[in-house]
Amino acid sequence: MAGIKRHLMLWGTGKPGAEHSATGAATVVLENPDHLSTLLGSDLVGPESVVFVPGHTEGTDAPDGPAVTGYEGSLSEPGAECSLGTDFYLQIQNYGISAYMSVVGPTLIRVADDMDLDAYLADADEARRAGVFPDFLTNPVIQLADLPALGAGTAGDGPRRRLYVDQDGALSTAPGGARLGVLGEDDLDRVEARWLLPDGAGAPEQIAQRPWLGRYLAAVGAVRDLRARGVVDVRVSGFGGRLGAAATAATAATGPADTADALLPLLLWSGEHAFVHDPASGRTFGLDPAAAALAEVLLVSGSVAAGSAHADRTGLERVAAYFAEAGIGLGTVVLDERVGELVTAGR
Repeated sequence: MAGIKRHLMLWGTGKPGAEHSATGAATVVLENPDHLSTLLGSDLVGPESVVFVPGHTEGTDAPDGPAVTGYEGSLSEPGAECSLGTDFYLQIQNYGISAYMSVVGPTLIRVADDMDLDAYLADADEARRAGVFPDFLTNPVIQLADLPALGAGTAGDGPRRRLYVDQDGALSTAPGGARLGVLGEDDLDRVEARWLLPDGAGAPEQIAQRPWLGRYLAAVGAVRDLRARGVVDVRVSGFGGRLGAAATAATAATGPADTADALLPLLLWSGEHAFVHDPASGRTFGLDPAAAALAEVLLVSGSVAAGSAHADRTGLERVAAYFAEAGIGLGTVVLDERVGELVTAGR
């Protein structure tokens, strides 16, 4: 069941991580059970695919075909609930009302219409300006749906990762996504070719006007991760301010180097505790105040050379070398010296 739930959440969020099999999409969600036989007869699925079908009865899978899992409810309609068996329930909510709703369990939040999009962008703008992130969005049991369409970028997404088949057989990567074909008429190569067109991924124009949204979504995920560990009142460097005076000075002098790259590590803090979170690997490192200030200068400046105008070069080299040794780039430098006493273990 854990693997099935993982497929479902990767399909819902659009996060990379689902296995990319040689044939077929990794995960497919059907709205209409009558489409199952047509789907199984197409190249849209392969032996390693996972297919979610409403009302499906377990035990009717073909022995050499994809895993077919039944669900009840809806995975597309805001306000609905989806259940897998009797032990997993997923709420579906639209973004605009989520700030006013009580969270009772795992919840997938959809930006389903223009009002939702306006609310999402307003929250992102406010977080960037003042450092205030929506409390509901950083709740550990909440996930935001269809991240690629909201600014996270399309790397790792596409119809070979996830497919949605609506009531009429139209194909897309997600509910509300761009129409990529019709079940029974289009093969996977043709569907993928349409997705690769400039407008195939379906991101709204307002998203393209904010190239930093991927960074914002990475920050939301980092804050959510810390909240799950009991860390509250989390701030994120670059969103409403900086932790240290040196990073503030570096920002004013040359402009920040950590504005838009969604995969660049994030510096976060809560009270006297500071952290570096690596979005690419999901790892989080605890830092003491001195190391945190140096790491922040590296992130803002982009290199030890540029950062040395605002902080101690030796300290910058030591922090950069430690993270480079861990496979995480904070600034361009290659050294053998370690910084073990400044940085706690990655976790």
